[in-house]
Amino acid sequence: MFGKAINLLVEDLRAFHSLFALNNLTGRNTAMADLASRFETAAQDVKKLSKRPDNKTLLELYAYHKQAKNGDVSGKRPGFTNMVGRAKYDAWAKLKGTGNDGAMQSYIDLVERLLKN
Repeated sequence: MFGKAINLLVEDLRAFHSLFALNNLTGRNTAMADLASRFETAAQDVKKLSKRPDNKTLLELYAYHKQAKNGDVSGKRPGFTNMVGRAKYDAWAKLKGTGNDGAMQSYIDLVERLLKN
C-alpha cells in the first residue's frame, strides 16, 4: 500500500513539475523551477527510505504534496466509514492557506529528516 501511494504521489508530481518546466522556458519563475526540481527529487528519494514511516508522517507527506500540487483542500470530507480517506482529507485541510512554495519546502525538509534517520 505504501508503494502504491508513493507512485500516485510521483505521478502527480511529474504533472506538477511539467508546469514549472513550461514557465522556466519563458524565463520566469527560475527559483520556483529550482524548488520544483528539489521537490521532485525529494519525491523520488522518499522511495529509498530504509523503513516505512509511521502513519502520522505518511499523512504529513501526503498533505504537503497535495497542498503543493492542488492548493487548499477541496471536495467533501469522506464519511466516517472511510477512515483512511478522512485522515488524508483532515491532514490536507490543516494546511489550508499554505502556499505551494511553503508546502514544497516543508515536504523537502521532511524527506531530508527522514533520510537522515
